[in-house]
Amino acid sequence: MIASDDLRAAVESGLLTEAQAVSLRALADSRRGAREGLAPGDEPFELFKGFNEIFIVVGLVILAAGWITVNSVTMATEIVNYQSHILTATVIGGLVIWGISEYFIRIRRMVAPAIALSIMFAGNAVAGCAAYFAEPFMVAQEDFSSLPIAMGASVAALTVYWWRFRVPFAMALIALGIFGLAMIIGANSAGTPADITDIFRLSAQGPFAWITLAVGLAVFVVAMVFDMSDPHRVTRRSAQGFWLHVVAAPALVNTLALALMESESNAVLLVVLLAFALIAIIIDRRSFLITAIGYVVALAFTVFEGDGAGLTILFLGIFLVALGAFWARIRAALLKTFSGVLPLKRLPPAHS
Repeated sequence: MIASDDLRAAVESGLLTEAQAVSLRALADSRRGAREGLAPGDEPFELFKGFNEIFIVVGLVILAAGWITVNSVTMATEIVNYQSHILTATVIGGLVIWGISEYFIRIRRMVAPAIALSIMFAGNAVAGCAAYFAEPFMVAQEDFSSLPIAMGASVAALTVYWWRFRVPFAMALIALGIFGLAMIIGANSAGTPADITDIFRLSAQGPFAWITLAVGLAVFVVAMVFDMSDPHRVTRRSAQGFWLHVVAAPALVNTLALALMESESNAVLLVVLLAFALIAIIIDRRSFLITAIGYVVALAFTVFEGDGAGLTILFLGIFLVALGAFWARIRAALLKTFSGVLPLKRLPPAHS
């Protein structure tokens, strides 16, 4: 472990510049914060580093609420020029959010404020792009032809924000934005879905289930690129992969869950989820599995009906508890079994 005195000596000897020493210390603190106290093989997860971050997030939320309220009151008195007013407010809001991000993300390296600021920047970008590109009267008549440009511009703006600050959570927002853009394009070409279940069925008239599956696969591939570039999970690339897996898993399971549960093929559904579990164990991503199963459970309570769904949920709960207890041992056995097939050097090491 490199101590502060070592870094100071390295700077004085000319081995490191002061900026390099600061960056090295920040990296060490980040790694220690992400993995300190974790058991070997556990998955790093961090939403905030201390209560001061929560304090700052509360302040940011109140600031945003005040900004929205002030602009809403002003816009109510200027209905004719609402578009120009929203654009002006968006530009000012975006610059303020960017400036605050420079301090809390790049200088202070805070986690919770980074998530909050990413959400605020995304919402601000959507509001501004929708005001500039979208036609509200067309949207009110279910004509969404003006929305793809607005959504695409919003995703582009958020991508620029991510490129500057590399906030892992922003990557998930980008994935959701791409999903929304694809769904809007699908609605423009095939019409809005007649029923919510059309979003799930591959056999439905519209392309929505296929869009969900394609986006899910694409997001999963990008997540694996990040994961395999950082198998020991010590940099922010791993965190990027974490949030992308959170988006990819529900999208992938989406197209299978409804058909199987409506046909009461609960055994087949369990087999499908078992395949998801095997993938999650091999890539060592509990987040991938828990979001997939959580999504199925959410659908069971909102879309599906019947006693079979409840029984399936019961088995899923038992399965998750057992898997959580023996995850490391199961993973070590799987990696040993498939050692000749899997790129073990680009996967997290096994801990039995």
